[in-house]
Amino acid sequence: MRTALKVLLTLVVIAAIGGYGAYHYWQTRLQAPITLDEPMLYEVPPGAGFNRVVDDLEAQGVLADAWAFKLLTRVEPDRVPSLKVGEYSLEPGMSGMQVLDKLASAEVVTYSVTIPEGWTFQQMRAALAEAEKLAHASANMSDDEIMTALGHEGEHPEGRFFPDTYTYHKGVEDLEILRQANQSMEALLEEVWADRAEDLPIDTPYEALIMASLIERETGAPEERRQIAGVFKRRLERGMRLQTDPTVIYGMGDRFEGNITRADLREATPYNTYVIDGLPPTPIALPGRAALEAAVDPEEGDTLYFVAKGDGTHHFSRTLREHNNAVNRYIRRR
Repeated sequence: MRTALKVLLTLVVIAAIGGYGAYHYWQTRLQAPITLDEPMLYEVPPGAGFNRVVDDLEAQGVLADAWAFKLLTRVEPDRVPSLKVGEYSLEPGMSGMQVLDKLASAEVVTYSVTIPEGWTFQQMRAALAEAEKLAHASANMSDDEIMTALGHEGEHPEGRFFPDTYTYHKGVEDLEILRQANQSMEALLEEVWADRAEDLPIDTPYEALIMASLIERETGAPEERRQIAGVFKRRLERGMRLQTDPTVIYGMGDRFEGNITRADLREATPYNTYVIDGLPPTPIALPGRAALEAAVDPEEGDTLYFVAKGDGTHHFSRTLREHNNAVNRYIRRR
């Protein structure tokens, strides 16, 4: 009887040691480094279950022991991560469990698209159309259809989207980027309009948006924005036409080939501020924050004219005579 008990205890001890060894080996396989020599992108597709992803990772040579991870679902189901759809960056040196934990995180690979200040809405659409991994839901939509989809039926799209860098992950629709840009512009316009100067010759936030687009297209020099806004303000107050070349260019559309002729300056388009009084009917570009702030807080002064000097800045003049001399100096000389 005593001998049988000893044998039984021995078998129990052997089984325990074996079980511990098997468990330890299993755990080492879960924590073993993946077999990657360089980073790779891995996508968890919609509807993929845990075992399917594990099999796929093994088939792609990322995991060496799919069985060890499948065993989790039976032995320790609480440790099985809930995988999320998306693209993930896997790095050499990660363990198998670290890979699966990452696939259950929100650390999806992100991409970005940059919309510079002063671009037109058509340029923004072209950039979105070329953005990698973005779902091009608006590709076959007209401008009017896009504005309707964004909840702004009947509104002209120009100027209503904030130029910025937008990040997204694979599969996000371009309409979502447009929605973000539109909401950002609406919020910023409301903010700057609330802080506007008291004596502006414009009456609505939309007119401020139009003015900002003119300022944005006229200069890239930050220190000049309020100066140019001041010129536009004084010309509007005196009933002078704004006579700004970017409005001529915008009114010409695809016909513009790089130069403005005298005939172009005389052409009666809705945007040609050499012909029309006051502001054009819509913005002509996507203005940034600095241009919007300048539009509602112009610099005081007495200048009424400006001409490009050829270095990105302008010469400002008080009189037409002074302006003509500047034109001779900076334009006709070139």
